[in-house]
Amino acid sequence: MNTAATTCMRMLVALDIDGTLIDSDRRIPSGTVEALDLVRAAGHEVILATGRSLAGLLPIATRLGLTTGWAVCSNGALTIHLDRTAPSGYDVVEARSFDPGPVIRRALDVAPSVRVAIEEIGWGWRTSSPFEPGELNGQQKTVLLADLMAEPATRIALTAPGIRRYADTLRATGVTATPQGADWLDVTAQGVNKAVALDVVRTHLGIPTGRTVAVGDGVNDLDMLAWATRSVAMGQAPAIVRSAADQTTDTIDQAGALPVLRSLLPGVDSAHSPLAAQLATAERTAPGPVVLRVWHGIGPDLARCEAWTLQNGRWVRHAPIPSGVGTTMRAIESAALEAGLPYPRGDEGRRRAQWRSVTGDGPAGFELSLSDL
Repeated sequence: MNTAATTCMRMLVALDIDGTLIDSDRRIPSGTVEALDLVRAAGHEVILATGRSLAGLLPIATRLGLTTGWAVCSNGALTIHLDRTAPSGYDVVEARSFDPGPVIRRALDVAPSVRVAIEEIGWGWRTSSPFEPGELNGQQKTVLLADLMAEPATRIALTAPGIRRYADTLRATGVTATPQGADWLDVTAQGVNKAVALDVVRTHLGIPTGRTVAVGDGVNDLDMLAWATRSVAMGQAPAIVRSAADQTTDTIDQAGALPVLRSLLPGVDSAHSPLAAQLATAERTAPGPVVLRVWHGIGPDLARCEAWTLQNGRWVRHAPIPSGVGTTMRAIESAALEAGLPYPRGDEGRRRAQWRSVTGDGPAGFELSLSDL
């Protein structure tokens, strides 16, 4: 049974992607996905907050196991809700757009050779001239400059030798211009950044301002780090980023995000299977008695598994159990016993677990109590 000593307060955990969760070769450090699953099982909200476009975020989110929940893309210009049941796997919650004409014209004045790319949400980019493979996430299509300036944009990429030195000149057109190296600027609407978008998500989720954690490594993370109650810079981050954070962790090559994620978790036996570890984590962090609720997918597999807890006389969702997706009710029972979480069983001669029918969001399901209730 959980106790006050092990119960954890629900946190919003904002994580940059490049240089924080994946390295320059697009490799995810070993143990990262498992740690993210445990952080979610503890009831925390994991929010990816990236400069990547939506087309660049989606495949990484899938690799990280984050196919449900919230994400902030394009340096705060786009907020989405990841949803496996949606036709495209996500819903656009807010797209913060602006008139691209003034900043493009000013960029052409100060850097006539500038290449311009405008993000097309969920697809890729429209460009003034081709970009090299890997420079932009998603597909690209070359169009006339006049066409690039004809419609509102959520994000523009400007690249030219030394264009960073013109950042203030371009900001004077009423935009946010964020350097991504000496030769690249990301442009979004005025006042748009990761922190602004994250705070909207935090308010929607009902998480207090004092329960926010952010981890990042880039100049585009500065606002996010200033916003978070606990801010962590990656070890390879520039000095300006490290000095802005409360603490500095190891580099991406040393899996620096892992100790931050683990610090949000109660102690769980490292020998447990992933499913058992997640069940133990959910039970230890819930503020009250726990039941496991499952909903069936097609065939014998489970569509989802969640931990629910009793608060103020009613049952509320505490956390997802990521490894419970696609498994079976019998596997849930076995993992609970492995984690030392006994559950009610039938009378002598009928020793099966006492699953009870429940209704809820979607198809009918079942629940298994981890208490005597």
